[in-house]
Amino acid sequence: MQYHGNVSLAYVLDTSVMVAAFRSSQGASRQLLLGALAGRFELLLSVPLLLEYEAVLTRTDQLNAFGIGRRDVQRVLDDVASIARQVRLAYRWRPQLPDANDDMVLETAVNGNADAVVTFNRTDFIALSERFDCRVILPGIALRELRGETR
Repeated sequence: MQYHGNVSLAYVLDTSVMVAAFRSSQGASRQLLLGALAGRFELLLSVPLLLEYEAVLTRTDQLNAFGIGRRDVQRVLDDVASIARQVRLAYRWRPQLPDANDDMVLETAVNGNADAVVTFNRTDFIALSERFDCRVILPGIALRELRGETR
């Protein structure tokens, strides 16, 4: 994969993207996670969002699907936390979205001035794109942006 090193892009990864990154080594989600860890873009993260990642990724059914242990997931999340820009949630925007768990993604994006939220659940984030200056994009589109193919 060839990146153009567009570190000026700031993304928030929805939990669905993190799950997909662990489930498939070949998908766009995994490439985004690796790109974040390599500093190809600025990953925005809040404490509630990190806790959500951990809660979902360490469920027994997820660990079985991933074929790895809880410690392995925790190591990756430690790495993610070490490279991400910590977003302080200065303002709470709840409730905005149909799923209360998505509100923490929205709050991280808005408080962190994200360029985009990367998610598979685009319709759930309509309020984010309509009310705030933040795009909602699929992982494949984020990858193309990082490669300099679109913006």
